[in-house]
Amino acid sequence: MKIDKELWGKTPDGKEIFLYTLTNRSKAFVRLSSVGAGIVSIAVPDKDGKLADVVLGYAKPEDYFGDGPCAGKVPGRFANRIAKGRFTLDGREYILPVNNGPNHLHGGPEGFQNQVWESRIQGDSVEFMYYSADGEAGYPGNLKAIAHYEWSDDNVLKLILTAQADQPTVVNLTNHAYFNLNGEGNGDILGHELQLNACTYLPTDESLIPLGEADPVAGTPMDFLEPKKIGTDIRADFEALKYGKGYDNCWLISGYEPGQLQTAAILYAPESGRQLEMLTTQPAVQVYTGNWLAGSPRGKCGRSYFDYEGVAIECQHCPDAPNQPDYETTVLRPGEVFEEAILWAFSVR
Repeated sequence: MKIDKELWGKTPDGKEIFLYTLTNRSKAFVRLSSVGAGIVSIAVPDKDGKLADVVLGYAKPEDYFGDGPCAGKVPGRFANRIAKGRFTLDGREYILPVNNGPNHLHGGPEGFQNQVWESRIQGDSVEFMYYSADGEAGYPGNLKAIAHYEWSDDNVLKLILTAQADQPTVVNLTNHAYFNLNGEGNGDILGHELQLNACTYLPTDESLIPLGEADPVAGTPMDFLEPKKIGTDIRADFEALKYGKGYDNCWLISGYEPGQLQTAAILYAPESGRQLEMLTTQPAVQVYTGNWLAGSPRGKCGRSYFDYEGVAIECQHCPDAPNQPDYETTVLRPGEVFEEAILWAFSVR
């Protein structure tokens, strides 16, 4: 594996931003940035062997700070939403910044995705580390988060996310990359076929906070148990789709067992022949079809993206888990290690 490191830019206060390029034997490559431990590019071949970048992103590092889409980055301390920006842990209530309607989203406006992480090359991998101080964005405890990326010769990108804290806290980490398997800037993803290993999903209120129990997908537009074009039902008269102007929902992965890799999703673009299989140890997957991409910073393609030009498939714990005791816990206590894996396996057919 060939790994190149370059200085990509600096923040106004002088922090250096690094860009890492991991190139395998077939010349397929991944680019990673120390802004939010983010995925900037993944270039993989189509059915004719032609490489294209299948991840949405920006040409300039400064555009990754504070972008609405959270493109390619690791949000935290808690990915997804926490209702009303409040949760109670061990009898104490914690107040978080509200930045998404009435709710707290992705750790707030100063979340992990908007921070420069420390970074290094470690053998055939790249590792990012962020130290979140006690009280940052209202969360308790000093927390150290690590994002460890590996890229293989058979076009599999592996991310291991770990975290440790010195006080009881909550944590939910994922990666927020948007994919267009025809290549970024090459139209929408409504013709992509999506399959989810999920028999149930979480209905939400109009602010996208789960109502509680999961519902079966059978007989609804949320059913992706068999491959289905994303655009087939996206405009259906169905509450979940009207709330988010498309899909922005959490599915529970069938067969979930803590620490065990399961297939979460398979995404396929008939036009290019590229396929992406996502595997994870996490219990759930949030699918967001880029319903509000318009107006984001100018993309690598030379223009701003339009709505539905990318789909984010975010393997994670359930939204609002700190307030939903029946969900898989997101509480992290001293002496414990949060450790989850996400794999993106690219192929053609």
